[in-house]
Amino acid sequence: MKEIEGYVKENEHLSIRAQCDLLGITRSNLYYKGKGESEENLKIMRLIDEEYLRYPTHGVLQIQDFLFASGCVENVKRVRRLLRKMNIMAIYPKRNLSKFGAAQYIHPYLLRGLKILRPNQVWAIDITYIPMEKGFMYLTAIIDIYSRYVVGWGVFNNLNAENSLTVLKTVIKKHGKPEIINSDQGSQFICPIWIDFLQDAGIRISMDGKNRAIDNIFIERLWRTVKRDYVYLRPPENGSQLYTGLKNFFYYYNHEKTHQGIQRQIPAQLYKKIA
Repeated sequence: MKEIEGYVKENEHLSIRAQCDLLGITRSNLYYKGKGESEENLKIMRLIDEEYLRYPTHGVLQIQDFLFASGCVENVKRVRRLLRKMNIMAIYPKRNLSKFGAAQYIHPYLLRGLKILRPNQVWAIDITYIPMEKGFMYLTAIIDIYSRYVVGWGVFNNLNAENSLTVLKTVIKKHGKPEIINSDQGSQFICPIWIDFLQDAGIRISMDGKNRAIDNIFIERLWRTVKRDYVYLRPPENGSQLYTGLKNFFYYYNHEKTHQGIQRQIPAQLYKKIA
């Protein structure tokens, strides 16, 4: 429904009413703005985010126990809802319950045993929840695994698949395309628009094994650095401040910070030297 509503535009030849009638949607849905999460829920989500960063194998019950120990008595239903809202899922082996419809878009993990020898050979993409003083947003980032250079990123207020594709298209225009792009099996990366674009572009698709955190370990480390070195220390007040803060942080991350994983070199120097 949200995708259809996105086709409605102001300053068109047709009125908003006429556009809604043609698309079969109501104007009330178009103008409706969600209330958002309460301050109490935002506080709980911030606690969950920090705990998940430390212990990504913790599921609903362990998160509930953690919240109880922190002085927050929450029922399982609320904890589960907030985890889904944050796009968080505990990492541990589960039965494969994927529906057949989605299975056709799942691809194998291609990086096991692969020697990554140059920039733009392999990129990794992921989405993470970012808490703010009031509200939250989602950060999508793409990292070049060889150099640890963050080639592109974007912040959004929803988890629509189009957001990740927009970031990828922007990055390709700036840096060219990778040989392989790795992601998890999130809904944004097993949908037709994502798969079709990569296949049409000639980019090989790699996906983490189900609930295997180490398959995408480089971008997981990026999230840890972003949150501990910026977000938790200086929580942004709003989306504009978040964008500015991330812009400054990623410049520091790419152009000034040395990384042990690349022999204490600076990502931009390693990436641009060869890319």
